[in-house]
Amino acid sequence: MKVPVLYIVIPCYNEQEVLPVTSGMFLEKLQSLIGKGRIAPESRVVFVNDGSKDNTWSIIQDLAAKEEHFEGICLSRNRGHQNALLGGLMTVKDRCDITISIDCDGQDDINAMDEMVEAYWDGCDVVYGVRSKRDTDTFFKRFTAEGFYKLMNWMGAQVVFNHADYRLMSSRALKEFANFKEVNIFLRGMVPLVGFKSTSVYYERAERIAGESHYPLKKMLALAFDGITSLSVKPIRLITGFGALVSLLSFIAVIWAVVQALLGNTVAGWASTTSIVCFMGGIQLLCLGVIGEYIGKIYMETKHRPRYIIGETTFDGKEGE
Repeated sequence: MKVPVLYIVIPCYNEQEVLPVTSGMFLEKLQSLIGKGRIAPESRVVFVNDGSKDNTWSIIQDLAAKEEHFEGICLSRNRGHQNALLGGLMTVKDRCDITISIDCDGQDDINAMDEMVEAYWDGCDVVYGVRSKRDTDTFFKRFTAEGFYKLMNWMGAQVVFNHADYRLMSSRALKEFANFKEVNIFLRGMVPLVGFKSTSVYYERAERIAGESHYPLKKMLALAFDGITSLSVKPIRLITGFGALVSLLSFIAVIWAVVQALLGNTVAGWASTTSIVCFMGGIQLLCLGVIGEYIGKIYMETKHRPRYIIGETTFDGKEGE
């Protein structure tokens, strides 16, 4: 096997505080792997600017101008973490043999890259970075995050427990992944669908080096809901089953009401009637909301809009790229 060219793909959104710190860490790790002969000297660190509102893109341009191992991709506007990461991976898939995707905040242990590259040398096309524990998370975040992974697996989605978007993918896996054309993407659930030989590398996650998290509770819940509705139709099946159950209970209640009427035991009850109407109305609205979410996703898919647009890159005009 030839020495592979590695591209480390890092999505960035408003990372002007942390980027000057973590960029040096990524470069040091890249040079270490090159020095060991595990990756080729043509390997690069690629930052993907996701329409940042601060000086993130200017910092990336400066880094690329001063150091040949740094490159940058700038999306035309903010498209979200998943689309930014996808845009970076699809842009570099024909330039390298393997990619490692990782966040910019320095929380993921970059030393796990050594094990990922070794797993590639052993024949793996996909290597998942998996958190060994969640001691740095609050109880609420730990409980909800682990509950989410269990819920996803229960619903039939193939997700790796405690794995986010820290992973190695070979160019072969990326080229096959490019055939997934859906607009509503949830990468940690889609990558396992590609197949090929895979394994996991375990690491401990640290605190964010600088700046603030760009994934508050609202965004985390939105990502979780997108993941569920993008990878599983079980919520609709649950609605069908629940509807059948309620219909059965309603049918029994009708029979009971008729029997009571024939026996002359009926008593006017405003409270009970109102409770039943409100309950049924709430259930119907909830079910319509879930079904509407799926219909909305179908609507977006039929438009075939681009998932991202590359505004500019530092690759332009460089010899040998």
